Amino acid sequence: MKIISIVGARPQFIKAAPVSKALRTKHNELLIHTGQHYDENMSKVFFEELKIPRPDYNLEVGSGSHGKMTGMMLEKLEEIYLKEKPDFVLVYGDTNSTLAGALAASKLLIPVIHVEAGLRSFNKTMPEEQNRILTDHISELLLVPTKDAEKNLTNEGITDSVYNIGDVMYDAVLDFKEIARKKSDLLKKLDIKGDYILTTIHRAENTNDINRLKNIVEALNECGSTVILPIHPRTKKYILEYGLSFNDNIKLIDPVGYIEMLELEMNANKIVSDSGGIQKEAYFMGKPCITMRDETEWVETVEVGWNLIVGTDKEKIKTAIKEFAPNSDRPEIFGDGKAAEKILNIIESYSKER
Repeated sequence: MKIISIVGARPQFIKAAPVSKALRTKHNELLIHTGQHYDENMSKVFFEELKIPRPDYNLEVGSGSHGKMTGMMLEKLEEIYLKEKPDFVLVYGDTNSTLAGALAASKLLIPVIHVEAGLRSFNKTMPEEQNRILTDHISELLLVPTKDAEKNLTNEGITDSVYNIGDVMYDAVLDFKEIARKKSDLLKKLDIKGDYILTTIHRAENTNDINRLKNIVEALNECGSTVILPIHPRTKKYILEYGLSFNDNIKLIDPVGYIEMLELEMNANKIVSDSGGIQKEAYFMGKPCITMRDETEWVETVEVGWNLIVGTDKEKIKTAIKEFAPNSDRPEIFGDGKAAEKILNIIESYSKER
């Protein structure tokens, strides 16, 4: 069986690590990197440290508008699909790479497997939300990470070939957590010895809006804690463009690889972020998460009391950093860490039934 897997952004590289490993035990998997994340610290380092197979194709689309980026991917992916004639195309999550990979396959009547299907923020102004919905409605196999994701699909009339497999990012955390504990020495290099807050900012809704980004920067400056901020290239660009600056309590560092990020997460006091993936990683690590968005796809983490949505309200961010403390256990809402194995089994069973 030949399966083409599409990746293009940091969270997808992480998800691909356990899944590609499982698929390649029995089948021919080709990996296509769209080049949506092309900075070496955002891309190449992940393939190296997670031992993800070298991409068979790199589209190198780079940055651009949503239409330009998606259009370039569609054109190039169609050529590859026609040449390789895969049995399935597998896509992850909710990026432009996800939508382009699924749409190009669907037009050629190649079955689409959507890993991390069913997520909804119910905010259609987000490009990610549009990508999720469109991809789900053209996929043949929908592999959801949680019960809520399954319910979302049911509410949209999608009930066939939906499987709750748990979250593949949990597989990756379990695989690489000990490596991070034993081998990563980033904190030593940074000379960080006391408590700190780990922060990431990258979503366009925050970086491209001067008022939202200004509120975030001022909240971090005034929070009274040491903050480590691996700064995303887009965030850095807008910080400079808007003339914003950080106080001395903020430790700015370049983007880090996955192993170093796990080290930062494991040792943080709290995590403050607008990232979907990092909300989950915070939960896996047992760290309180403060989410600088107006909604989240990971509503389960909020419902059990480990994630607090604060938007970009300056005072809410500062108060949460000082006071937010979960007072409940962490139920197993993301599966058992064997999602990749389940993906392999489901694809094989589905292939036999076709």
